[in-house]
Amino acid sequence: MAMKVLVAVKRVIDYNVRIRVRSDGSGVETANVKMSMNPFDEIAVEEAVRLKEAGKASDIVAVSMGVKQCQETLRTALAMGADRGILVETDVELQPLAVAKLLKALVERETPDLVILGKQAIDDDCNQAGQMLAALLGWPQGTFASRLELDDGSATVTREIDGGLETVALGTPCVVTTDLRLNEPRYASLPNIMKAKKKPIDIVTPDDLGIDVAPRLTTLKVAEPPKRAAGVRLESVGDLVDRLKNEAKVI
Repeated sequence: MAMKVLVAVKRVIDYNVRIRVRSDGSGVETANVKMSMNPFDEIAVEEAVRLKEAGKASDIVAVSMGVKQCQETLRTALAMGADRGILVETDVELQPLAVAKLLKALVERETPDLVILGKQAIDDDCNQAGQMLAALLGWPQGTFASRLELDDGSATVTREIDGGLETVALGTPCVVTTDLRLNEPRYASLPNIMKAKKKPIDIVTPDDLGIDVAPRLTTLKVAEPPKRAAGVRLESVGDLVDRLKNEAKVI
């Protein structure tokens, strides 16, 4: 039976852009900066589209959260092959728990059989939303997926772990987060980009979903890492040992 798939996509600073910290230390500069879809989320969309092409998915719903401009990210997902989009529009900085709660509300509304997310966003690197969503829903989860296979009412996920690979069998519905080696996302063709402009995007707010998204954490200061000092050439092994012992104090 073909499944309904919900895919979460996030608008982030493009990975090719050099990050600059604001002069007041309140965060990173986003004004006049190129934005794009989080690369791990591109992999998630690609996997959902491949499932549909294989006849294992019938409907792909792309979800994004944030400011109005997130519609551009949804249009990219629609051009890649998603059927429709949902934007949870808010100006509040969304933290992982808030994202998970919003996704839970949308899952209860849309009743998908599978939720696919990127394993983390390249802006905050939290790697938390997928796990939190699975916990809130009480669903099985397969994180860091490098391979995903769907069968009748079940999913087999090959996970990338510190010791190598782990394969888990999950009942559906379930939550899967994608790793880099799962697939290579396609480029959206011009005809599909034009078709994406006509695909529907529903806009809701956190209040519509009954979710409080007020931040629970406060960023006190953002600063660039200190510049690395120049190396020193030493004359002998004895000098190296002396510096490691007396300056670096690692031996």
